Amino acid sequence: MSTYVYGITESSHPSLPEGMGGVGKPARPVRVIKEGDLAAIVSDAPEGLRAKRNDLLAHQNVLNEAGAAGPVLPMRFGNIAPDDTAVASVLAERAEHYRERITTLAGKVEYNVKASHDEQAALHRVMADNPEVQDLAEANRQSGGGSYDQKLQLGEMVVAALQSREAQDAVELHRILEPTAHAVSVGPESTGWLANLSLLVERESAEVFLAAVEEARKSHPHVELRVNGPLPPYSFVEPGPSEPAGATPEAMGSQSGRE
Repeated sequence: MSTYVYGITESSHPSLPEGMGGVGKPARPVRVIKEGDLAAIVSDAPEGLRAKRNDLLAHQNVLNEAGAAGPVLPMRFGNIAPDDTAVASVLAERAEHYRERITTLAGKVEYNVKASHDEQAALHRVMADNPEVQDLAEANRQSGGGSYDQKLQLGEMVVAALQSREAQDAVELHRILEPTAHAVSVGPESTGWLANLSLLVERESAEVFLAAVEEARKSHPHVELRVNGPLPPYSFVEPGPSEPAGATPEAMGSQSGRE
């Protein structure tokens, strides 16, 4: 039977969630595999596991339960090892790395911030900040809309100005939020977002981070911000570029689903 891994913590963790329900239908009982001073929170892995709402919530609930009483190194949804012996072996082989990460992430949570432009507000901002665009738009208006080439030129100028504004806003958002976090992980670029940031924040001072988000909203009213958190610090399980790498591990197991 394959083993589903939720997270890794110290074997002395005061509230390891043995016996609660995990992923699967029916829910697989959660149990603990201990190896030295480390422990893996696991259950049996259901066959054909996919990232469905019930299983995603079950994964999150196990981590929330364990994380409420002490630091837990979270695994992303779908992390499966061949069996319990393989999990114990990985705990032993990578003990130094896991201990360092548990210590680093203790008392910290992750917030994800995604930013996009309010299209109309951003367009007004671009028009106000670019005299050349204003002049061409006015010239086209006075000439009855302008020729095809003039319209094309105006459209290209507006698109270029919006792209430049997106890049500038992304930099400014990073500048505003970074001082409130221990670390920042920049997510992959995707259509629709001008910024996708994951921030490692001290749990007890999260209000400082949230105040910075509100500052960004007020100073950039043309930018829409979506904040998700607090979350287990999934994006910081591995050291960032500015942190010592130590013994960087491979994944505990295979990924059968994605969050």
